[in-house]
Amino acid sequence: MSDAPVIHHFIHGAAVESSSGDYFDSLDPATGSVVARVAAGNAQDVDAAVHDARSAAGSWADVTPVQRAHVLFRIAAALRAEAEPLALAETLDNGKPLSQARSDVESSARYFEYYAGAVDKLQAETIPMGPDYLSYTRFEPYGVTAQVIPWNAPLQQAARGFAPALAAGNTIVAKPAEDTSLTCVRLAEIASRCGLPDGVLNVVTGLGEVTGDALVRHPEVDKIAFTGSLPTGQLVMKAAADRVVPVTLELGGKSPNIVFADADLDSAAAGAIRAITLNAGQICSAGSRLLVHRSVHDEVVQRLVALSARVTVGPGVRDPDMGPLTTEDQWRRVRGYLDLALEEGTSFASGGKVPTDSALRGGWFVEPTIVVGVASQMRIAQEEIFGPVLCVIPFDDDAEAVQIANDTDFGLVAGIWTTSLSRAHRVAAQIKAGQVFVNEYFAGGVETPFGGYKRSGIGREKGLEGLRQYLQVKSVTVRI
Repeated sequence: MSDAPVIHHFIHGAAVESSSGDYFDSLDPATGSVVARVAAGNAQDVDAAVHDARSAAGSWADVTPVQRAHVLFRIAAALRAEAEPLALAETLDNGKPLSQARSDVESSARYFEYYAGAVDKLQAETIPMGPDYLSYTRFEPYGVTAQVIPWNAPLQQAARGFAPALAAGNTIVAKPAEDTSLTCVRLAEIASRCGLPDGVLNVVTGLGEVTGDALVRHPEVDKIAFTGSLPTGQLVMKAAADRVVPVTLELGGKSPNIVFADADLDSAAAGAIRAITLNAGQICSAGSRLLVHRSVHDEVVQRLVALSARVTVGPGVRDPDMGPLTTEDQWRRVRGYLDLALEEGTSFASGGKVPTDSALRGGWFVEPTIVVGVASQMRIAQEEIFGPVLCVIPFDDDAEAVQIANDTDFGLVAGIWTTSLSRAHRVAAQIKAGQVFVNEYFAGGVETPFGGYKRSGIGREKGLEGLRQYLQVKSVTVRI
């Protein structure tokens, strides 16, 4: 569309054109139409943003915690005041249903609110070394942080990293995903209007292999936070290793959602459908493996099929239950896994196709799919699909459930459905995952630490642990 808005970089409190003059199209996943023209950043743009963040780092770190909190509270209020236009922009850019986009705006506001309330309550320690010494610790920011934002929840993921980093006194240079840059830039503009000093939060848009690579390799970056795929996270970690720069990595998942025979099957089935269709399954913590006790396997599958048939699919602006996949590449990837599922000898209890509705032909839609006859060693049970594809795997006892749950390279989230509290606690302790939900999937929120075991990542986001990721600890010892 010829009247599509142009999205520039945001550096030193203002829109800045791409130094190369290059821009690219951001597309609506539901129609394939152009939503915006986005600046294609390069190393020169990154360098300008990082140096600006470096210049602002000292003064922002010196701002008292309570003064930083005031700015963050204002950002939270502004996000709520602009919730509807932000949600619409997120839906057009990302494809998710409007109600889910609105929820993401509220979550984003909560991040700023939560860390605003926490930052002046972080208390360090005194260390007993006897009467001749005073020894204590102090928290200090890293300085310039690089944040690489994914495309599946661009506004919420940006807020999740920005709020604790700013609360801790760091400055930020962010690189949003090229497919979904709109709300990240708007968040930076809102923060500036709310009194965040120029240079404290800069955004450089562009391609990952150009802009993202230049950012994570920049010699003036002191800390890197990345959310995305395992292969890209490994490249980020290698780049950070060259300079021994600390990283927070939130990577992939292949999360088990375990239904025991004594579970409330109606609740478990409804939770399992939500765990795989929310955001079209494009969530690193999606419950993509449903482990079901063999004695109730068929009952659960029947419930899943009935529930998936009621899932509405359509453009996000119509607020269906499930929108399109966000990128054409991801759409092709998911369709490739559906073909692989049949090659591996499984079958589809429901779904498995592209919707036939003519109104959806211009977008990247896939039906919610229930795959049965799945064995744990199959690729579809081991590899992250990142789409609305649920693999159902039977088990015979608690020990086998735990064994299958832990039988992947990932360890991000797990779900447990049971009426036995002793089983819930026992199994939760045995599962190698950073977060475990019991009798409700996606339970928890801003306050609960989130991160992975194994190849699901390093470090934690959310909660007070998320704030600590952006603080260094210094010990000071004085002989009296």
